Amino acid sequence: MKYLIPILLLFSFAATAQESKEFVVDGKVKNKLTIDLASLKQYKSISIDSMTIFNHLLQRKSSIKNIKGVSLKEVLSKVDIDEESPKKLSEYYLVCTATDNYKVVFSWNEVFNAKSENNILILTSFDTDPAKAEKGNIAMITTSDAATGRRFVKGLSKISILQVN
Repeated sequence: MKYLIPILLLFSFAATAQESKEFVVDGKVKNKLTIDLASLKQYKSISIDSMTIFNHLLQRKSSIKNIKGVSLKEVLSKVDIDEESPKKLSEYYLVCTATDNYKVVFSWNEVFNAKSENNILILTSFDTDPAKAEKGNIAMITTSDAATGRRFVKGLSKISILQVN
């Protein structure tokens, strides 16, 4: 019995550290979409030399280098929202979920009315400093955030498009 708890803890950590090779776009969409690393290659690649990751107190936590990714806006432009009125799209939001169940929320207007389409990136590759194992190959970051770590989703597994009730 005394070995049961450590074994259960070991399995729970293994379950949360799954890699993200693909993510699903679901919710109020006409057709659920599964996107993998290979399909992300069809989009225009964006490269950034490096970014510093700050926590909510704006303290430096780490940095990422050799960043390659694609625009979230461009990827989501392929998704058909189950909504007839463009005016109603302002009632929609996106919940981006990581493999460890970390969640980040964006409003529809944050993604589609931003001045720069490169504001929110789906990362396909990057190096971390200090070097550490990340939670998956697909990540997401908002380049315009001051506290960049708050919406840094490592191991992106799902984007749910939902409507406010």
